[in-house]
Amino acid sequence: MTTQTPRGDTRARIVDVALELFSEHGYEKTSLREIADRLGVTKAALYYHFRTKEDILAGIVDSMSAPIDEAIAWGREQPYSPEVRDEIVRRFAEGMADRQRLLRFFHENQPTIRELSVGTRFKERMINLTRLMQGPEPTFEDRVRAAVSLMVINVTHFISEAVEEEQCGNEPVDPESRQAVALRVALDVAEQIGKPAQD
Repeated sequence: MTTQTPRGDTRARIVDVALELFSEHGYEKTSLREIADRLGVTKAALYYHFRTKEDILAGIVDSMSAPIDEAIAWGREQPYSPEVRDEIVRRFAEGMADRQRLLRFFHENQPTIRELSVGTRFKERMINLTRLMQGPEPTFEDRVRAAVSLMVINVTHFISEAVEEEQCGNEPVDPESRQAVALRVALDVAEQIGKPAQD
């Protein structure tokens, strides 16, 4: 008796393989035929799970967005406080820690993603998350600080790579240290939310 692969596992495998190909060749230059060939399935089998390449991209973005959605859902159930704000940053940082490959893809394909509906949905998620961090009656500066705090988490990986290239053989920054630095800086920025602006 043969066992069937659960539909969710097949979708996850398609997303993973498509991410590999999009990373290698770029989103625009990768065809559904190439994705099907890499998977060892027919295009018809691929269509059963995803009708278009943009649907696959949406699957990639949804995978990347899972910790954001979880942090938003948690944050909406809490009354605002500095502790809740900081916990949102921690949850976001923890969720993004194992999504570096997705972040790299997202960063390298920003122009394409921005033009598609998945880009708009991702932007809305980030806006909703920053709103939960801003507190009551936020100033423009509070809004900027909330956004920058979350951006720190995502850009630290790329900064670390640039530093490693400059070091030319010195000890690289290990992932745990990199994540700890990112979280510390992100929390430092978030801590200024709600405080009077300094001239």
